Amino acid sequence: MTAADALDPARTALVLVDLMDRIVALPLEPRKGTDVLATAEGLADAFRSAGAPVVLIRVERPGVAEQPPGSGLVAGLLRDGDLEVVKRTMGGFQGTGLDERLRERGVTTVVFGGIATNLGVESTARAAADLGYDLVFVEDAMAAFTAAEHQASVGLDFPRLGSVVAASQVRLTTG
Repeated sequence: MTAADALDPARTALVLVDLMDRIVALPLEPRKGTDVLATAEGLADAFRSAGAPVVLIRVERPGVAEQPPGSGLVAGLLRDGDLEVVKRTMGGFQGTGLDERLRERGVTTVVFGGIATNLGVESTARAAADLGYDLVFVEDAMAAFTAAEHQASVGLDFPRLGSVVAASQVRLTTG
């Protein structure tokens, strides 16, 4: 994908990983979790307006009676029509039905954002690549625990799996 390319909203989904209060509040690099959240919210609004699916993935720890405080999605992020996926592993596909839910909507391209770049986002993206999806990574809609970890994913790994772009480059076609 280049800056000139537009994505087909009928075949593209936005997948946002682990935008939960307790994760957004962590010390992150190269940007704060609140900055990632603001960019992700802008992308989600654009996808919803274009009629494209928005998928919000959050993690739950397996085998515990109660999840830690702040384990829900950030308030107001989930909207009517969005898909909420609860994962219990690093990535968002294993045992969640996400692949089936995307395929029944005709999705062939997945646009990624979330926290942490090199953990939940990358694990979910690798599974998506293995499943044959075209991938787009929104660099400024992600952060990691260190700038080096973030940069390793966006500079080395993600270009091998798909396209790395800025949020300002994400355009959806209009019908």
